[in-house]
Amino acid sequence: MNRGTRIFIYRKLTTTFVTTAFLSTFFALFTFNIGFEAEYNQGNQFLGWLYVYMLYIGLIILLYGNMVSMAIEYLQGKWFQQHDWLYVTLHGLFGLANGILFQSLLAAVYGMAAAFSYGIIDKWLHARSKEAKKMKVIFFIPVAAIVICWGYLQIISPPMPPFTAEDAILEATSGEDSITEGFPRYVGQREEKIEDYRVIKETNVEKVGKETYLVTFTEAWKKGDEKDVGEFAYKVDRNSITAHSLQGAYK
Repeated sequence: MNRGTRIFIYRKLTTTFVTTAFLSTFFALFTFNIGFEAEYNQGNQFLGWLYVYMLYIGLIILLYGNMVSMAIEYLQGKWFQQHDWLYVTLHGLFGLANGILFQSLLAAVYGMAAAFSYGIIDKWLHARSKEAKKMKVIFFIPVAAIVICWGYLQIISPPMPPFTAEDAILEATSGEDSITEGFPRYVGQREEKIEDYRVIKETNVEKVGKETYLVTFTEAWKKGDEKDVGEFAYKVDRNSITAHSLQGAYK
């Protein structure tokens, strides 16, 4: 592979990254403005949306965008070398194809804007490569923009309150799992009578790690000399709940 080919491939990949990063940053911030923002850790939520947009936008540009761009660049070299405006315009026209893919006029407009951006950035990088200037510096521009957006959103977000034992119990008893039905949603016990049985349901919680708790549910039945006990537990943290143990009558 000669030097010219390496520079060409590097330029296209750089254009793909920069265009994807800028567009994804814009859409991630736009998502916050239409009511999808989280109350806490908005910077991290921004990064989550950014990842989603970069995945989809990057894939489209990498496969479809670069294929079209290389074809247009080939045609420019043959017929309109001095007309960079036509090079950029053709990119925009082919970007309208997103409207067909997503069956949406808005997607067509976004696709055209993205393709225009790609064409402009690509021509700017092409000019820098001709002038023997390094293209690596452009990587820092979208990265710096992402870091600034993340930092700003994190700063303006209120601190997340601690995840407490009470929260863990509510999390363990708030699902549709019928096995927790009737258990206290607090540390303590509840007694009831079912047919001829005296039933005691008890909820306990133990801290087993940083904001991680073991929530245990114990159920005891008694009727005369007949009695039995069952116990099950969940390991609960802020983001997940998993079955931990099952014993006694629940086996």
